[in-house]
Parts: sequence; structure tokens; C-alpha cells
Amino acid sequence: MNPAQDLPLKNTKGSRTRLPPGPKGHPILGVMPEFNRDSLSFIMRCRDYGDVVRARFLYVPAYFIYHPAHIEEILSTNARNFRKSMSLRSNFFHRLVGNGLVTSEGDFWRRQRRLAQPAFHRQRISSYGEVMVDYAQRTIDKWRPGEIRDIHPDMMRLTLEIVVKTLFDADVSGDADRVGRILSELVKPFASQATLKWILDNRLPTPAHRRFHRAVGEIDQVIYRIIAERRSSGYDQGDLLSMLLQAHDDDGSQMTDSQLRDEVMTLFLAGHETTALALSWGWYLLATHPEAEKRFHAELDEVWAGRLPEVSDLPRLLYTEMVVKETLRLYPPAYAVGREPIDECEIGGYRVPRNTQIFAFQWATHRDPRYYDYPEAFNPDRWTAQFSEKLPRYAYFPFGGGPRQCIGNYFAMMEIVLLLATIGQRFKFSLAPDAVVSVWPAIALRPKEGIRMVVSER
Repeated sequence: MNPAQDLPLKNTKGSRTRLPPGPKGHPILGVMPEFNRDSLSFIMRCRDYGDVVRARFLYVPAYFIYHPAHIEEILSTNARNFRKSMSLRSNFFHRLVGNGLVTSEGDFWRRQRRLAQPAFHRQRISSYGEVMVDYAQRTIDKWRPGEIRDIHPDMMRLTLEIVVKTLFDADVSGDADRVGRILSELVKPFASQATLKWILDNRLPTPAHRRFHRAVGEIDQVIYRIIAERRSSGYDQGDLLSMLLQAHDDDGSQMTDSQLRDEVMTLFLAGHETTALALSWGWYLLATHPEAEKRFHAELDEVWAGRLPEVSDLPRLLYTEMVVKETLRLYPPAYAVGREPIDECEIGGYRVPRNTQIFAFQWATHRDPRYYDYPEAFNPDRWTAQFSEKLPRYAYFPFGGGPRQCIGNYFAMMEIVLLLATIGQRFKFSLAPDAVVSVWPAIALRPKEGIRMVVSER
């Protein structure tokens, strides 16, 4: 039995014919004004209505679900009855990632996942550890003690260089800033997912739309050129693109250039920005919790004693892994998962009509006091083996779950731990005196004003 089933479920008794409770909102706009004003606070307030909450964005009904058992139902046990949410099917998002693993559905998704899976085999991914350590060393060689740096763009640049090297076996150090700026522009239209642009699927040729399409076109040129060069050479360079190019389905078919482009763009975004965010929030949490930072540094000194990190040492970095898990609990880069039922179904005793938008929020469930003592506190020590075993499966889901769990979750965890360890060997950080740090939920949880840190040599 799933242990989540043994935990208290709210507002389910006698509710099969009723709508879930929830905020009334504006007569026309629904909850859109409240959601846009402060999304994360609104999500937390809605939890007070129960485990299944009904809201409305303009004319679109939405259910917010908060209990692990219900989250497991939409992501795992009944996953075939749910497709991606309306926001991920918008023109904007589809132009960006096309029909990649994040957005594709049904048999096409299953084929793409099957073709892509070998590229993410643990042994293959582990071979990239040396690249990660090398690029981290290059980055921190340019830092000077006493300087103030915004750690977020630093981590964005570092993870971009790593993903391009491991994806294309290419060194983009000289172009990383330009590519990073383009990618930053690409995510701006998604700053708020409850706007009329999303709800109405706006197709008007506004200046913002034209800028977005131009930026995607620039990235497309780079990706298609690399794919063409690699196809013509036929050489396996040991990178992820080589694996994707070589992948054959049972009938001998391979990915087309368009399919390759979509998967590459998906990996570009998922393999660089989310990891950079986890690292940025990790440094912020360590800098503001001195005791945890001391234990982190002590473990690094014990494991490596001054030598460079290696993948084979990862099992010994127990506390560092706990720091990462707690960072992903408090600041999960993907703070929400959206689904839409294909056929009418039932969740928590409530009828869910077709086309209802269903959202599960890592931000809220990861902070639920039913599963976490002092849920707002940064406490890596909570992640003991005993705690993890007792925790309901979907009380913690930073990489999603079920058949559509992030294909790169092992890559991401290995990279976050290795980069924290490599940088933490030489430097520690403290918040700049005038630093202002706040969370901006725009697809992922970004630091709105950056994270300005004073760099100190250990």
C-alpha cells in the first residue's frame, strides 16, 4: 500500500457530486489577478481549502491538488488519462521546444522516450563527470577573493557550457554569454502563466512575439547546423547528440532533423537552466546557514583532502547530497506540474470534467507540515535514510514522477553535487551587504534581483 493513502485526506467525504471548494475570484477574470499578483502566496493560501481546490482563470476551470496520493494518481497510476496542461500546448511553448519529450504525447512520446533513453544511461552520464569538474575549475579560476559576484548568471553560464559540451562535444566558452542572453529572452513570455496570452493563445504579431520568434530562430540556426555537420561526418564523439543520432527504433527508423532539434532544445533548457537555479539557491541557503555550510566544507575536506573531485567519490558525499535534496525541496526549479484529463475522472471524491486544468505544486507539497517538521526551515539533516523511506512518494517530487519523470534526473543530481563540491573546495560565499533576494516564478523559480555574493577564499 502507498503510505500516502494512510495520511489524512481533507474534504472528500460525501463530495462526489459537488465541486471542490475554492476562492471565488473576480466575476470575469476569476483568480487571475490574485495569482498574477503573488503566485506562490496564492498557491499556499489555496491549500487552506483542502487537498482538492477549484479555481477559475477567466473561463478555464482549474483544480489545485495538494495530497501525494492525488498527485500520484495523475502522474503515475492513471497517467494515460492525462495530457500536458494548456500552457505547455500554447503557441509560444510549442515554438520553443516543438514536439520534444516535455510536450509530446501518446505513442509519439513513447517512441521518443525509447529512442532517447540510452543516451541517459547512468554509465554514459557518469563519463561526463570529468567535464563538469573541468568546467567548474575554469569558472572559478577567474574569481578573486573579496569581489562581489551575482552567482546566478555565473551558474547559468557554467551549466550552459557543460550542457553544450556534453550534448554537442563543443566548447562554447566564447559564445556562452550570447547564447545565455538569447535563452533568457526566450523565457520572458512565460513570466506569468495566467495571462491572456496563455488563456487566449494569442497569435497577434506583436513586437514581443516577433522578438521571441527571432530569438528561437537564432538558436535553431545553431542547432540545425551542428546536426547537419554531425550527420555528414557520421562520427560518434561520445556526446548525447551522437547517441540520439545513432538511436534506432524496432523498425529501423531514426529521429528526423526536426525531432532531433526539438529534443536538443528541450535538453538545452532543462539541462542548463534548472541545474543553474538549483546551484544558485544552494549557494544562497549555505551562505545564510553557517552551521550547514561548515558541515558541507568539512565533508569536502575529509573526502578529497585537496585533490580534485571524481565521480567515484559521490557515494561518500552524503551531507552534500542532503544539502541538494533540501535545496530542491525548498526551491524546486520546476515549482508546478500541470495536467489535463482526456476523459472525465475523479480525484479525491470530486468529479473532474474533461479539459479541466489540474496543477500539483512542488512549492506547496514540499512545504506541507503533514510531511515535514518546520517545513520552512533549511534542514539538510532531515534527509536520513529512515526519513526518506517513510516519506510518501509524491510528498517530494522535484523531478516530476511516473513514466514522464525527468529523463535527466541522474545527470542533474550528479552535476549539482559535483559543482557544489568543486567550487566549495576553494570558495565560500556571503550575501553582499545590499543584496536583495526574492523569488520570481517564471516557469522555474528564478531569483528576481539575482543573488549577489561576496567571494571568499577558504
